[in-house]
Amino acid sequence: MKKIFITILFALISTEMLAKDFEKGMTAFQEDNFVTALEEWMPLAEQGNVRAQFYLGNMYEYGKGVLKDDAEAVRWYRLAAEQGDTFAQFKLGTMYRDGIGVSKDDTEAVRWHRLAAEQGYDVSQTELGNMYERGHGVLKDDAEAVRWYCLAAKQGNARAQSNLGVMYNNGTGVPKHAIFAHMWYTISSANGYERAASKRDSITIEMTQDDITEATRRARVCMASNYQDCN
Repeated sequence: MKKIFITILFALISTEMLAKDFEKGMTAFQEDNFVTALEEWMPLAEQGNVRAQFYLGNMYEYGKGVLKDDAEAVRWYRLAAEQGDTFAQFKLGTMYRDGIGVSKDDTEAVRWHRLAAEQGYDVSQTELGNMYERGHGVLKDDAEAVRWYCLAAKQGNARAQSNLGVMYNNGTGVPKHAIFAHMWYTISSANGYERAASKRDSITIEMTQDDITEATRRARVCMASNYQDCN
């Protein structure tokens, strides 16, 4: 029993020390002291610390305290992503999509974005919706694109909200519906997505004033409900 207690105590002390080392690195990183951050994080990353692995990927991707090296960034992101880190999965998806540090591969991009999207990351949900809409790395499926856009839109993602407006305006993946298109464009614009306002204005020409009033009302209700009542 005494041996078990000592083992547990040692593990707790080790965990606390590792946490302190990581925080030292984070403090240095936030102060742009990348050399110290690297010194603190490298041993942790090599021991499998997922947060340290992600931040090393970031440092190599952007050349912070090290020579910029996209392939090395991918290596560290992959180690973190394989441990389930959402942001590392997103990064890998983007790098495979754009061919940065790896050969461009839309199928791999979809795989990594899906993992992040299934963990609820709205940016990957939006990206996955876009890949379904365009048929990049997956069979084109507008209904599936709408499903992922909706998940991201309900988290307040302005790009996904604008994309939903496009889908409703064109009748792709959902029935064509000018009021819903106008509503999502309005919401997206209110959340700072500049393109949405011009898209909304372009469809008002063919809408009645009553339709515009109704779309505006629905947008207010949707936003007031934190995107839960948007029908």
